[in-house]
Amino acid sequence: MLGTMQDRPLTINHFLDRAERYTPVKQIITGTATGIERTTYGEWAERTRRLAGALNSLGISEDGRVGTFAWNTSRHLELYFAAPCSGRVLHTLNIRLFPEQLTYIVNHAEDEIIFIDRSLLGLIAPLIPTFKTVKHYVIMDDGAPTPLPDGIEFLDYEELLAANEPAEMSVTDEYRAASMCYTSGTTGNPKGVVYTHRSTYLHTLAMNSADTVGVNEHDTVLPVVPMFHANAWGLAHVGVATGANLVLPGPQMTPPALANLIVNEKVTVAAGVPTIWMGVLPELKDRDTSALRAIPCGGSAVPKALSEAYKAQTGLPILQAWGMTETSPVASAAITRSWLEDLPEDEKADLRATQGPAVIGVELRIADQNTGEILPWDGETQGELQAAGPWITATYYDDERAPQSFTEDGWLKTGDVAVIDSNGYVRIVDRTKDVVKSGG
Repeated sequence: MLGTMQDRPLTINHFLDRAERYTPVKQIITGTATGIERTTYGEWAERTRRLAGALNSLGISEDGRVGTFAWNTSRHLELYFAAPCSGRVLHTLNIRLFPEQLTYIVNHAEDEIIFIDRSLLGLIAPLIPTFKTVKHYVIMDDGAPTPLPDGIEFLDYEELLAANEPAEMSVTDEYRAASMCYTSGTTGNPKGVVYTHRSTYLHTLAMNSADTVGVNEHDTVLPVVPMFHANAWGLAHVGVATGANLVLPGPQMTPPALANLIVNEKVTVAAGVPTIWMGVLPELKDRDTSALRAIPCGGSAVPKALSEAYKAQTGLPILQAWGMTETSPVASAAITRSWLEDLPEDEKADLRATQGPAVIGVELRIADQNTGEILPWDGETQGELQAAGPWITATYYDDERAPQSFTEDGWLKTGDVAVIDSNGYVRIVDRTKDVVKSGG
């Protein structure tokens, strides 16, 4: 027996359309070298459609890779949607990769165009002669005095938008590629992960779930985590989808600047890696952080002392989440289950220091690294953490090394060694190999 439900494609075009129609007055706030810039989702959507028109006029091919080398800004957010919603593939380039890794991923992905923040031009300009497939370079002027190098033609972002009309955008195949990131280890070339519209859509709903961060229209979200790092943990997409205000720090990444954004913009959800929160904590002393309701943190293990220091100062412990480029990235979050709320405070602090249970939609297990035997959830037995789900990658892009990272039944071998307790809480205890989890 078949169901009676409509079959509508799960594409992220829906998020753009929804923001434009339902929450056009909500704000996108960007920190710049000269101050704070504000726009609305209505204005952003119109510019995003103009950008899609520019990609059309430049002849960027169907499925063409659109590279970005940029901070967290409203322009980067325009690219986050203009590329995939017009049938291209967004490729965020990590500004912190080694030069030879950047050259490899641009050539391996076959990027056709790269959009570059002017303040970052000095990092990528020397590599331009090594890029084999890039036809166009577009400068996004962020007020930096960086001179343009001779011998290379650069297009101006604002001139491109002004010269093009808003384009209609439609993607009907939810399995079509939307974006890609590369994950790198300390040895070997980076590996490409390609996200579909469907996987991104479902991951966005997970970030909207109360069992993760629960982002909703009432929120003001600050993704300190870079937009070139594992999809900004899904916060850019869920911000647009729900109509939450988005606060994008741009290049203003110092602890005082971030603290000012949190306080002045009444941020409710602020997400970043532990080193960020170590620096920001003293800057929040004696300031009004009453709007904050969640501080998601990942990228590396959150020190228990750091989480508890935030609890003491702001009333909120850090919410530890776990994932990797291959998992889109959020796969688990250390939410305290209802039946564990009455535990002593020190035991609850220990739970908050775990990677938490799998989020809805993701399955996690541990297995013996040698035999493949699936191991018990007893909180003591250690095994390799493996993951499966609709936003977990099934392979690597055009990479003969891919089979080494997946089991015969299709689960991702994460490379983390973990224990899982009887309540499903994951605690990572080691790595099976020396791996940097996310290269962008």
